[in-house]
Amino acid sequence: MIEVDGLVKIFSDRKRGEVRAVDGICFEVNPGEIFGLLGLNGAGKTTTLRMLATILTPTAGTAKVDGYDICENPVEVRRRVGFLSGDTGLYHRLTPRELLNYFGELYGMDKKRIDDRMEELSTLLDMGGFLDVKIDKLSQGMKQKTSIARTLMHDPQVLLLDEPIKGLDVLTSLNIIEFIRNSKRMGKTIVFSTHVMREAERLCDR
Repeated sequence: MIEVDGLVKIFSDRKRGEVRAVDGICFEVNPGEIFGLLGLNGAGKTTTLRMLATILTPTAGTAKVDGYDICENPVEVRRRVGFLSGDTGLYHRLTPRELLNYFGELYGMDKKRIDDRMEELSTLLDMGGFLDVKIDKLSQGMKQKTSIARTLMHDPQVLLLDEPIKGLDVLTSLNIIEFIRNSKRMGKTIVFSTHVMREAERLCDR
């Protein structure tokens, strides 16, 4: 479950002074629910998700993930969250296989679980043809698939998905949409951001 109460994020800008990127947002997301953050680019969607993922510290307000405060218990929050935003978390000198092994070990997964999970995600995302190619040589769509696989590697209970099908081909997009729906059926808590109304209508409960 996610509980957000009055989150505020203010950035300082030399030219514009204080920029209020997020202004007192409040919402709750229950297990087995897909909550949509819908808005234009620059509306604060990514900033909100980055705060929930403990990458940014709020200026004011509170938020909890599965009962853990994002400021007081960031390590526990990170164990429960899978955060996707662009190519965040990609190390371009590694291959996707090396990257997923690395993140699997970071999350304390044993070798068999890492190998099994990598095979599952490779099939889901059709990554077999580039698992052993350096990430800096991949197309944007391939990098997006790698980012998604990294996000899902430890099978997190809470998914923070920032435009997850951006840059993907039609078939992979459909596979990801079905995966998100299956995750909902499995009781996962999902926040899905997009600037496309049709995507929100198709996937989100509210």
